[in-house]
Amino acid sequence: MTDPRHNAPRRYFVDAQGHRVLIGLSPEETAEFEALDLAPNETVQFASEICVSEGTAATHETRWVELYSKHEGAWRTWIAQNQAGRAQDLGFVNYV
Repeated sequence: MTDPRHNAPRRYFVDAQGHRVLIGLSPEETAEFEALDLAPNETVQFASEICVSEGTAATHETRWVELYSKHEGAWRTWIAQNQAGRAQDLGFVNYV
């Protein structure tokens, strides 16, 4: 999942059905997150200011944050595990 040109690793994997899935999320959660993420920020902010009583926009924002947090936590865990594995693989470099 790491780019051979040393760019940042991708934050998703491709599942058995060929769908792009964010690390830590299910395919359904990934689709939901991407749909929420595509909503224009201005519209979401405007809608949240007007529809707070209905809770529609606030609910969408809350759900986006929940999904993002779940993904970010899994992403950080994956990065830490990946870096720990690399450090163990490079142990021979510091061998005296």
